[in-house]
Amino acid sequence: MSGNDETLTLWRPVGPRELELVRQTGMRAFPPRLPEQPIFYPVLTEEYAVKIARDWNVPAGGSGFVTRFKVKRSFIDRYDVRDAGGQSHLEYWIPAEDLNDFNAAIVGTIEVVRSFP
Repeated sequence: MSGNDETLTLWRPVGPRELELVRQTGMRAFPPRLPEQPIFYPVLTEEYAVKIARDWNVPAGGSGFVTRFKVKRSFIDRYDVRDAGGQSHLEYWIPAEDLNDFNAAIVGTIEVVRSFP
């Protein structure tokens, strides 16, 4: 985890389709969840995001990307950190109905920091 007192830096692994939708927002928001995606999962470490982008997104969509962004602590502190399979696999579970509020709490732009393959 990194950030300052007012923001927290998070990462989100995405495939090519989701990245295109993020680009359509000017790199300022994540797209709405699909009906079969009730939860939005930003993660707490770049290493965990890399693992997902490389090991899941590449086989599923041909490429994977790691995005980095800052979110207001005043928003994210409403949610608990979840353990998704070990201390290095930590993430937030944001209900799909809260995604608009999550996007409004993003400070600055969403950056692509890694790409695979």
